[in-house]
Amino acid sequence: MRTVNARQPPVCFSSLKGRRVFMWLIAGSLALFTGCARQPSADSDNTLTVTWLLGDLADAFTDNSPMYLVFLPLVARNADGELEGRLAERWEHSPDYRSWTVHLRQGIRWHDGVPVTAHDIKFTLDLLTSNEWLYAQPGGFTVTVLDDSTYTIEYHNLRADEIAKGSPLDYWTVYYPKHLLEQFDLNDDAYWESLLSWFTHPVGNGPYRYVDYLPQTMMEFEANPDYYRGKPSIERIVLKSTEARVTELLSGNVDAIMNANRRELQELSGNDRFQAYHASTPWHNRVIAWNLRNEFFRDASVRRALTLAIDRRELNQIIHMPAGLPIFDVPLSGGQYWRGEVPEPLPYDPEAAKRLLDEVGWRDSNGDGVRERDGRPFRFTLLSPSRALPAGPMRGGEDVYIQSQLRLVGIDVEIQMTDLPVLVERVMASEFEAALFGQSASFDSPFGILRYFGEDSFIGYTNPDVFALLNELLNTIAPGEIDRIHGQLAPIFAADLPITILYPGVYTAVAARRVRGLSTPFRANPLRYAEELWLEVP
Repeated sequence: MRTVNARQPPVCFSSLKGRRVFMWLIAGSLALFTGCARQPSADSDNTLTVTWLLGDLADAFTDNSPMYLVFLPLVARNADGELEGRLAERWEHSPDYRSWTVHLRQGIRWHDGVPVTAHDIKFTLDLLTSNEWLYAQPGGFTVTVLDDSTYTIEYHNLRADEIAKGSPLDYWTVYYPKHLLEQFDLNDDAYWESLLSWFTHPVGNGPYRYVDYLPQTMMEFEANPDYYRGKPSIERIVLKSTEARVTELLSGNVDAIMNANRRELQELSGNDRFQAYHASTPWHNRVIAWNLRNEFFRDASVRRALTLAIDRRELNQIIHMPAGLPIFDVPLSGGQYWRGEVPEPLPYDPEAAKRLLDEVGWRDSNGDGVRERDGRPFRFTLLSPSRALPAGPMRGGEDVYIQSQLRLVGIDVEIQMTDLPVLVERVMASEFEAALFGQSASFDSPFGILRYFGEDSFIGYTNPDVFALLNELLNTIAPGEIDRIHGQLAPIFAADLPITILYPGVYTAVAARRVRGLSTPFRANPLRYAEELWLEVP
């Protein structure tokens, strides 16, 4: 199995909680309302079959990838990572980025033949930010339709947590048909049932049309012959629910695995019939959070020693991360990350770690191999997500490696496996010493980031300079300003090291070699970019 490295924006920015929950409800409703389902097309030569880790395809839309088969975003990234229009054809913005005018591409139609207009954009954004909407967030902006193909969006303020929905050129939000959904009244008690019933046969505007759903078995889509970019090459796409993902791939029953985990990559390693594609981001990082309220971790020198003691490059090799994956200690903007502007991280240097620990009074005085200070051994508990959780992009196994590495410098770590909801609850309540988890808040769009590093930080990190810079970051969407603020944050974080970043967020797909068109750096997700793919016929 050959590996291709990719650095790619997140497949889904799931801070858009309302939309994620909505799509989960949409998919879940299929099991309730769908009657008899047809079997997928027998034309396997032109059918792309993709497995899903989760046991019930009702969960498929929570990944967000399948919705891009049916619905279009405003823009998408091309193979070079540059934004190009989908619903949006062109756009302009004011110098301060507070005012945008978006011109929609004409000739795009909903799957029922009705033209897509700016009224659909406004309707969707109003819906997603409505107070009646499930898990709605405040909009912080006003959308005005100028004509059927043009609208403006004006920001009342630029707080990133208030404009998550309605970001002017985001490539994750999709839009819904006003003419079909405006009939449903948010205040009507029967609203949800009616709306979810409609989504048993969703009408989109994307490259594929929804065909069928067989609960806990499959979901099927067909190529849209009226798609504005031309009918996609692959005729049908089938999502197949199975836990035996590698077996199905090896047998030829499926063509691709989404979100391949460490065990699956190990099983497929060296098999030339398949190719792995990795996409990484500077967000959704796997980190060790140190509780700075605890005496073990108050001193930045100790946190530096802990980071120096962990060989992060070796860890990445052990857990089958892509070669050359960047390692970093400071927050990075998306622009910095994809341009390769990554400051040099702390190296693996256990001898330097030992010297630092000696300097701050943590020494092994009794020769038992564990350092102590004032009679107290340096022994702490590391919370780690239970391995009973469904495997996914989170690799697992890092905890044992960290335990062994820290033991070499005289620190004793007890691993406490914890169900993820309990782990999150304990971390958010600051009831932990150290915790291994996914730090999903993004500095580029820092929804909730102040919980990590603000005045009420759950890890107890309250540097006033960082707090001030984060507030600046919350109030701009100008790329130059975002890069500048990250540049100012970097040396502060490098000195303080409130968390140890093990590796950046990584998404991996494994596909049979007959699947063509996947590439680096922005084509690692076969469903997100299905319209760009084709299948080789033997």
